[in-house]
Amino acid sequence: MTKNWVLRVGHAAPVNFTQWANSLGIRELTASLLWARGLSGIDEMDVYLSPGLRHLMAPSLLPGMDAAVKTIAACLDRGGRVAVWGDYDVDGVTSTALLLDFFRLKGLEATAYLPKRSAEGYGLNCAGIERLAEQGIDLIITVDCGIASHEEAQRAAELGVALVVTDHHLPPSTLPPATAICNPKLGENAGTDLAGVGVAFFLAAGLNNALPGERIDVRRFLDFVALGTIADVVPLTGQNRILVKNGMLLLAEAKRPGIHALKEVAGIAPAAAMGAGQVGFGLAPRINAAGRMDTADEALALLLARDLDEARPLAALLDDLNSQRKSEEDRILEEAKEQAAQQPHRLGLVLCGKNWHAGIIGIVASRVVEAEYKPVVMLTYENGILKGSGRSIREFDLYAALDQLSPVLTKFGGHKLAAGLSLDTNNFEALREGFHEQARLQLGESRLYPTLRVDGELSFRDIDLGLLKEIELMQPFGLGNPEPVFTTPEVSVRSYKIFGKNHVSMQLRDEAASQTLRAKAWRQADVLGPSLAGQQIKTAFTPRLETYNGITSIELLIKDVEPVAAPGTKMRSTP
Repeated sequence: MTKNWVLRVGHAAPVNFTQWANSLGIRELTASLLWARGLSGIDEMDVYLSPGLRHLMAPSLLPGMDAAVKTIAACLDRGGRVAVWGDYDVDGVTSTALLLDFFRLKGLEATAYLPKRSAEGYGLNCAGIERLAEQGIDLIITVDCGIASHEEAQRAAELGVALVVTDHHLPPSTLPPATAICNPKLGENAGTDLAGVGVAFFLAAGLNNALPGERIDVRRFLDFVALGTIADVVPLTGQNRILVKNGMLLLAEAKRPGIHALKEVAGIAPAAAMGAGQVGFGLAPRINAAGRMDTADEALALLLARDLDEARPLAALLDDLNSQRKSEEDRILEEAKEQAAQQPHRLGLVLCGKNWHAGIIGIVASRVVEAEYKPVVMLTYENGILKGSGRSIREFDLYAALDQLSPVLTKFGGHKLAAGLSLDTNNFEALREGFHEQARLQLGESRLYPTLRVDGELSFRDIDLGLLKEIELMQPFGLGNPEPVFTTPEVSVRSYKIFGKNHVSMQLRDEAASQTLRAKAWRQADVLGPSLAGQQIKTAFTPRLETYNGITSIELLIKDVEPVAAPGTKMRSTP
């Protein structure tokens, strides 16, 4: 897929920019990377580079937090029984594990309820609330769900069960009739981008002061927070950056048996430091696999395991489920690509398969979007209707499109880039034609190509250990905090080989700098073929430190390649 290289530029740097860099003890290049990411002062840069926990907001500043804490404390004070209702994804499972572990350490009992994806779907449901009421539960605390559960909140009230909703999703115009609702998006505050597990962490911190007994050190839960926040792909800025940066230290230590065992099956040394990518692509998918393939109960049990004897069999089970998930994902992806190839004229794709796993098609939709750079809806048959997931490109508002198509849908929800939906099988063609038309109205007739934002050209002579260590200070990378991407000057491909399933390894020579560096391009062998050997090219890349057999070396992660002989240039400046 051809990409448009766009230079990431900000406003003109201040005259004392060099002084700022010197004061912070970093190179001017590193300071310019921070400036281009919206950090407009030396104080902001200092907090970014040293995001200590002292910079966290007070829990009471989250909208509805005081009411939530008061309701829960009052219930526990009178001996009431509490259940934590989570979700089957990583954010929901880590949120649930965090609160259960907190209550355990406080000497209190709490029950977990994780709905089964295939039978119950996302969020609260009345049948589950009724089961908890029958078990004598007096209070349900939701994590990562509940903000739009009007009917379910009403049913809880009818059964005499108090309901405390903690969520981070966009609230509807009318809130459900819960006993208390805590959601950072209900008002202006520093935590509006928190994941569900971030809200759960602040709830634990608030309850820590309100409940009797010795206060516990809530920093011990930051590994859960880092894992859930990275997996939920929320902006890694502000409060999230502080939480994740500190939580990554705990993930590196892996003192929690479940994390230790999870790193083992992911092929990561238990005591090894980790980047956000290893969390997002190594640990998180194995936790997600449980909920996608069956039930998330095993993932929760792993996170709460007391020792390695308990944790290792659970980690092995999740690893096996993840292998099954990957196999199923690859099968569905091939079928989806075949369908996409048969309709190249469509600007928005609606794909459907009778035996596609409902828990996996959302992942596959993202991969089809990556391959085609078109908005995609993927559907499967479930209980006589069509259910599915949509993923979008940044130029297309998926939610707005589905809203326009709501007459042919039974149900839909989501946001600009991702959504879930269901419809009657008789409305499939209407959805397919309507989705194409919505794409035409929003995007026009011409096919779009993805944008790759780059931070400028970087000679091989400027890539050294010191620079890469400073770039490491910018971790964790993710939404809102993109990993630096540079362009090479003209370089020659000295060697080329394909390794693994579809990966490329090259030796690139910068003659002007008299240096040769190793480069890798993951999953790009189909577009970066052997004909590159001996060619002069320019690449878009990220420099990284790689350690193998105890030896650390510099390696380039290739994002895109442009042959020098190609006419024109891909790069242009944009604010």
